[in-house]
Amino acid sequence: MSPDLNSMPASGQPQHAASNGNGAANGRPQQTKRPNILYIMADQLAAPQLKMYNPESQILTPNLDALAAKSVQFDSAYCPSPLCAPSRMSMITGLLPMKIGAFDNASPISSDIPTYAHYLRLQNYHTVLAGKMHFVGDQLHGYETRLTSDIYPGDLGWAVNWDQPDTRLEWYHNASSILQAGTCVRSNQLDYDEEVMYRSTQFLYDHVREGPDARPFCLTVSLTHPHDPYTIEQKYWDLYEGVDINLPKVRIANEDQDPHSKRLLKVCDLWDTEFSDEQIKRARRAYYGAVSYVDDCIGKLLDVLKKCRLDDNTIVVFSGDHGDMLGERGLWYKMSYFESSVRVPLLVSYPQKFRPHKVTANVSTLDILPTMCDFIGTKPFPGLPMDGISLLAHLEGREGHDTAFAEYTGEGTISPLMMIKRGKWKYIACPADGPQLFNLESDPLELHDWAKSLSKKKALALESDDAEKEARAVFEAFEKEAGTRWDFEKITEEVLQSQRKRRLVWSALRKGHFTSWDFNPQDDGREKYIRSHIPLDDLERRARYPAVDTYGRETGSSITVHQAGSHG
Repeated sequence: MSPDLNSMPASGQPQHAASNGNGAANGRPQQTKRPNILYIMADQLAAPQLKMYNPESQILTPNLDALAAKSVQFDSAYCPSPLCAPSRMSMITGLLPMKIGAFDNASPISSDIPTYAHYLRLQNYHTVLAGKMHFVGDQLHGYETRLTSDIYPGDLGWAVNWDQPDTRLEWYHNASSILQAGTCVRSNQLDYDEEVMYRSTQFLYDHVREGPDARPFCLTVSLTHPHDPYTIEQKYWDLYEGVDINLPKVRIANEDQDPHSKRLLKVCDLWDTEFSDEQIKRARRAYYGAVSYVDDCIGKLLDVLKKCRLDDNTIVVFSGDHGDMLGERGLWYKMSYFESSVRVPLLVSYPQKFRPHKVTANVSTLDILPTMCDFIGTKPFPGLPMDGISLLAHLEGREGHDTAFAEYTGEGTISPLMMIKRGKWKYIACPADGPQLFNLESDPLELHDWAKSLSKKKALALESDDAEKEARAVFEAFEKEAGTRWDFEKITEEVLQSQRKRRLVWSALRKGHFTSWDFNPQDDGREKYIRSHIPLDDLERRARYPAVDTYGRETGSSITVHQAGSHG
């Protein structure tokens, strides 16, 4: 039975200490309150590129490294799909993409599928989203408050088309991000993340001034960096001045690529483009700078959390939706099951409950929903499907699960592409491309495809050594498991039907007057700052944090005298 974090013991505050207006003593939130949750996400952040996972990393991430040092760090965390929307829809629901119809970046999921926002809100948490989530259609999915719009469209326009597999759609990735890599004064991405940061920090400032009846919050802050295009402000570019940026370790000629990688090169319009070492270094340098920008954002969020005296009673979770190949194997962006594309960072920081340590077992961001339920002493509804498994055992240093599944039917596919990662083995299944099998322990660069070599051995009727016998047994077990788990023909038909319906509806919706599905956040200036109709008690609370007495001495949030500037 999981422990109830709502009944955490007090952290030594004396019983007679003056309480502030937010359930705090001496200005510090009391630990008897239910914990807040701050969930920070980065977009396209490859775990193998980060210092905490890779000692050879050149990327400067002091804030992330400091957070990792006081976190449970998951060294083999995987996304449920190597594409933005399917990965995120699975993460918020705890269900694999095929179960919820999250086929690509233009797939709406049903509004009646429970998300972690629903489960937390049901327990009276204020569920808040700032930033990207790539919702299509419904723009809330259980979040009570959404502070920003999304950076990408919330409509059906980015649907994949398996009926025309050789047609490259205009919105696909292309070589421009690499060819144009470098500095900028401003970008759409910077505009967006600066707004996300302002709204997120303002929410924390507002929350701490709400008073004694403030509900606990779950604030999800989802940044769009370091997602391409590979451009960043001069400040972050200059962090890598004089650094000889590492080139990819693995380069594979186009003709030697596996079938899916060949399609990705064509889909991303990279097949006929050769990049110089200097172009590759510039793209990677800009990516490094964008990661350092994300690191600064993390530092700012944690600093505001501390200044607002919320840090002692807030669980911090950090992760991402997928990675970026950054030129490894000749590939860029995501959309594959190679490590730099599919492995993501995952940290959980709550040192007073979870001793900082590293977990090597395979886990998934699918596991976040049941884990958040355990944070607050509840459980996913027992009569409903759930693919995610709570990370609580791992967090507490006990033995936990060691398997991650992923499903992908987005750009670059012509049939379902599935993955199982268990122990040291990664298995990939696709009816159109054939299987792949890698031993990540002995082959971390994924150069030896055991499925291919075993097939050759069998064709030549050659004897196998012990390593080959082990690989064959593992491979045959995975083949059987995949055949039982996935009905590839049925899934293929479901994907095709979804694509066709969405293309038809999208074509119709663009005729005549167009109604946007994109979220428009509320920002009512009539309810901000000093207004005549706002109750005086509310104005006093908003006026200053921490509150002070007549002579400016801090009283926490216990307001005993008029606060200067509250209403005139």
